[in-house]
Amino acid sequence: MTNSCLQLSGFFISCIGWLGIVIATATNEWVFTCKYGLNTCKKLDELGCKGPWAECVLSTGTYHCVTLTQLLDLPAYVQTTRALMIIGSILGLPVVAMLLVSMPCISFGNEPQASKNKRTILGGVLMLIVGNTVWFGVYGVVSHRRYQELNLMSFGFSLYTGWVGTIFSLLGGCILTCCSAESSSRPYQDNNRFYYSKQGGGNPPAAPLSITPRAPTSEMGEIVTSKWYRGL
Repeated sequence: MTNSCLQLSGFFISCIGWLGIVIATATNEWVFTCKYGLNTCKKLDELGCKGPWAECVLSTGTYHCVTLTQLLDLPAYVQTTRALMIIGSILGLPVVAMLLVSMPCISFGNEPQASKNKRTILGGVLMLIVGNTVWFGVYGVVSHRRYQELNLMSFGFSLYTGWVGTIFSLLGGCILTCCSAESSSRPYQDNNRFYYSKQGGGNPPAAPLSITPRAPTSEMGEIVTSKWYRGL
């Protein structure tokens, strides 16, 4: 029961992490750049918002974005971030589907629990790979020298979402891998039990012992008489 609850918790945590990764990949509010204060930059139309897909300018009531379509002209770190985020988002979808059908509350026919535990372990390992892949993507952006030179004011919503999604993916993957490995290593499980029926093979049950009473004979009477004479 405890392992089932932990597996469900790991599954939901992994799903939340994957959704955070998808949101971070699809949005552009990764970092905000500004030379002055927030209100001053909005009035002067100098509050910048940068992401892997577009560069935006935020002003009072308006939002202007320029899509980064020149693939060959983009820096190497932007292309690397795009590739890592896309890989993490696409790989997370089949992993979530695999984990969903491996949960204890979902059963397909007479599938043994041991095979479901193996799939859960595989899904947990893949979720760890997704988390590590996205972590290098979101960390590579803020650690790059260019963003350190562009008057970085604060991190954006997308970057925080990517960090949270990465942490949740790693945490969910660890829970699924450890709990499923512990449950599959137990020696006694329902799938290893054997049930016998009356019509099945094997040794037949032993017949019950029966005692048949015997009628008194002359020999028994002589024995009783001799014992009576000895007692006198």
